[in-house]
Amino acid sequence: MTADTTPHGDRPLAGRVALVTGSSRRIGRQIVLALADAGADVAVHARSNREEADKTAELVRAKGVRCVVVLGDVAVPGDVERLVGEVAETLGGLDILVNNASVRGKSTIETTSYEDWRRILGITLDGAFLCAKAARPYLVKSGSGRIISIGGASAHMGTPNHMHVMAAKMGLVGLTKALAHDLGPQGVTANIVSPGLIEDEADDPGKAAFRRTLYQVDKMPARRGGRPEEIAAAVVALALPSFGYVTGQTIHVNGGVYMP
Repeated sequence: MTADTTPHGDRPLAGRVALVTGSSRRIGRQIVLALADAGADVAVHARSNREEADKTAELVRAKGVRCVVVLGDVAVPGDVERLVGEVAETLGGLDILVNNASVRGKSTIETTSYEDWRRILGITLDGAFLCAKAARPYLVKSGSGRIISIGGASAHMGTPNHMHVMAAKMGLVGLTKALAHDLGPQGVTANIVSPGLIEDEADDPGKAAFRRTLYQVDKMPARRGGRPEEIAAAVVALALPSFGYVTGQTIHVNGGVYMP
């Protein structure tokens, strides 16, 4: 646990250390920025793109908190052990783990190779397991550790031609419930933030239009897509000391397109 875990006004995560996998861009970048705004020291992770990770780290440090960049493949046990250890050593512990790293793909059962299947599940599901396993000693030592994984509404709703992505994201639900049971007695919570349609200025216009049609934006209660900042806000909430009684849950942030 870091030296100071007492909330400080508008920086309630001051003294806490967070690792966000896949955080060099888009939702991951907004999550590290939001955690930094809340006062947490942050580790920015990318598989290999140091340039993008460094850009995000500069934005984080501008908020007056410490930041380290770590590179590695979350599907490789040795990489995960190394990068988690590096974060804990450099920043003085680890209190919050956000499993955001994932990859997408589009294929049918006829066209999905076993290699593609394993690649998607390896990063999204195996990566979350490996990161949680490596982070566990530090999260337990924290006394109020947090594991927050990023799911997806499409996995709950059902979407054509994304069977490997859906299987991986739904696997996170089972993993999270198991972690909640296993680590709850040691003061660690485990939850999922499940985004719906999230739009970003950098999105490809053609793909963005297709996704708006797929999600039937004109019929959903919010009548709009979400912003990466709205997912980040949900992550920060679950990371707060005051959310210690919330565990094993999936928090749907989707504008009402899916209501379990």
